[in-house]
Amino acid sequence: MIFQYNIWASTLDKADVEVMKQRIKNGANLLESHVFQFDFLNDDFSTLPQGLQDIINNEEKRRKLVIYINPPYAEGDARMGKGRKDIQVSKTHDKYAIQLGGANRELFAQFLMRIYTEIPNCIISEFSKLKTLTGSHFKPFRNNFKAKLVKMFICPAWSFDNVKGKFPIGFKIWKADIKEEFEEIISDIYDEIGGYIGEKGFYSYNDSKYFSEWVNSFKIKNKTNLSHIYLGWLARVTLNDFQSQNTLNVLNRKDQLALVRGIEIYDKNLIESCICFAVRMCIPADWLNDRDQFLYPNDGWQTDEEFQSDCLAYTLFNNNIQSKYGANHWIPFTENEVNSQEKFDSRFMTDFITGKIKREQTTDLFSETVQELGNNTLVFSPEAKAVFEAGKKLWQYYHTQPKCNANASLYDIREYFQGRNDKGKMNNKSNDETYNALIGNLRAELKVLAKKIEPKVYEYGFLK
Repeated sequence: MIFQYNIWASTLDKADVEVMKQRIKNGANLLESHVFQFDFLNDDFSTLPQGLQDIINNEEKRRKLVIYINPPYAEGDARMGKGRKDIQVSKTHDKYAIQLGGANRELFAQFLMRIYTEIPNCIISEFSKLKTLTGSHFKPFRNNFKAKLVKMFICPAWSFDNVKGKFPIGFKIWKADIKEEFEEIISDIYDEIGGYIGEKGFYSYNDSKYFSEWVNSFKIKNKTNLSHIYLGWLARVTLNDFQSQNTLNVLNRKDQLALVRGIEIYDKNLIESCICFAVRMCIPADWLNDRDQFLYPNDGWQTDEEFQSDCLAYTLFNNNIQSKYGANHWIPFTENEVNSQEKFDSRFMTDFITGKIKREQTTDLFSETVQELGNNTLVFSPEAKAVFEAGKKLWQYYHTQPKCNANASLYDIREYFQGRNDKGKMNNKSNDETYNALIGNLRAELKVLAKKIEPKVYEYGFLK
């Protein structure tokens, strides 16, 4: 039997090498001279056993070589503390820094680049996240890792032991002898028990402009103009993928958060900001769309006034504005509509909706050039009107409560009825069943409105 003459085994840790050698002494069908210590990201191939070098360096023999590698799936990140700060440091990291680009923080990407470059024209089959296909930081990697992706499938991350994240893991087969930069592929989808559940497209976005560029196009740059009315902070919206969905929010001020990425909302960019928020939040994040990237839209949204008002309505009843942090400009009703016991400090939003405040939109990526859209009252779709009606009933009920705050936001109303637990976290439900029914109805109508907005997300190119 010649099995032991055709197999080599290596590991990073010397102790594991000793374990394998001990097993050989106890009858394992391997040659001790074929077991060795090797650091794939740091050691030169010239240190390999001569028999294995002879195969790697011979193109014909190499065709029959099968290599099984279990690379660590770790990313170096200084923000995560000492244990993660320098984990990506290696000779491969330094040697292929230009080819890897931002991917050099990922150990599995280093493995792939070295295999592709130093074991040429091989077939690579690997499990990994989908960053290599869709990640914006992986564009340099894709420019240099020109192997044809011939087939792949994805499954949820929790299919694997000790993995709890809600993201896809892909099994990809690359043919390195076919020089082709990845653009797109239709992948099979399997659930955690191996059941086939459909197909999904994945794209490189190499020729696409990202959502963050569009956000920056309506960012107010000249803040000395006193005509700008400050309304709030749109948090974490400059991140382009679904992974950031749970951190998106409309707040009063950026100093409410430790991480302050985002943009300021003013009257001049309110519509764009609400579109920005609604298109990101109307589609729930799940494990399948985790790596999908939001993109710079086409111009179709600019003339779709119903879409714009739908997004405004969605945002009005989904934000985390709190009156304790300053004037609440987001009250979507007049005092009379909700039977308020006091006058509101701000009637901005109802004045904006009824056209009493001039509506403008920014149109130039590099300037403050604006285009007047008119002063007509906003027209809302039946779905948006249903949201307003459900919201009005909730506000009306709140304003019957003793010691209610006339300037209360939706967040304030939720906090009033739901209260907080001993850890300071807002409770999920209230003891007030009337409130539970009203907030439940509002959330149901918001889901209907979200479904109406969703097709426009694809029509206007926010998502592929």
